[in-house]
Parts: sequence; structure tokens; C-alpha cells
Amino acid sequence: MGVIFMETMDAILTRRSIRKYLPKPVSREMIEEILKAGMSAPSAGDEQPWHFIIIDRRDLLEKISEMHPYAKMLKNAPAALLICADQNIPKFRDFWVQDCSAASENMLLAAHDLGLGAVWIGVYPAEKLVTGIRELFEIPEYVIPFSAIAIGHPAEEKPGRARYEGSRIHDNSW
Repeated sequence: MGVIFMETMDAILTRRSIRKYLPKPVSREMIEEILKAGMSAPSAGDEQPWHFIIIDRRDLLEKISEMHPYAKMLKNAPAALLICADQNIPKFRDFWVQDCSAASENMLLAAHDLGLGAVWIGVYPAEKLVTGIRELFEIPEYVIPFSAIAIGHPAEEKPGRARYEGSRIHDNSW
């Protein structure tokens, strides 16, 4: 009997970074589905250190694209989601990077599953970007803006790519 793959594998293997979007808004329902996926990510001690900011105001999207050298796609994106980490999490505070990374990846996969295009935009650990985003969105000092995800209806198609690389696999030792 052969191995049966879940639909999840198809989403993982075909997801690509999409940077061009149609001038069509993303519905609040779709955004909430993406946020549900982010909040379903694993986190150390299940502390869920994340907060999310929905960004759909054109002026804010353009300001981010002006301050961030790798966020030019936000000029034409109908929306973005900002993933932030709460540093007041008491028990597993040093694991917020992994926690927010897992949330970000879940959100990228959810956007793809919904037929949307999305791309991860790193913010942390670039201090200038962290400070600029924090100021723009009036984020408290104990919260760190970690990443943003541009989302929209795709205006480009990219086929999945085979990225499996056997030479990077080691059995039981290096």
C-alpha cells in the first residue's frame, strides 16, 4: 500500500512568494481565516506570544514600502498582516522568534490555500525597521514587530519548485 499524502503537502510544495496583486480587496473573512491559522501555530509552552495588526489602509502600506527596502510590493498589496511578539510573556520568553515564525508560516500556507498570494517580509532583527514599524503603528516598547505578510489576489502565477536536497540530510551524525 502506498503512502497517502494529505492536502497539506500540496499546499506546502506549491506555495510561492507572490509579490504582484490584483487591485481587489481581500475580504475580512479571508483575513480572519489567515489569522486563525496563525494563532493555531505551535508555541513554546503554548504561551502564544503573538499579536497581529491588520493593515489595509493604503497610506500605511505605502509608508512601510518606503521605509523597508524589501517591502516594495506593499505599494500594490490590498492588505498586510503584521506579526508581533509580546515580551511580557513570563515563562518561555526566549522562544518568541520560533513561535512567531511558526505563526507566519501557517499564515502563508493559509493564504495560499485560500487562493491568495502572499509573501513574508522580515522586520526583526533589523533594529531600524523594528523602530520604524513600532513608531508607525504605535506599538508598545514591550512588543516587537517580527514580520509582515503582504496578501492579495495574485496577479502572477509561479509553479511549485522542487527544493528537496538529499545532500543536506545526515543520518545520526554529520
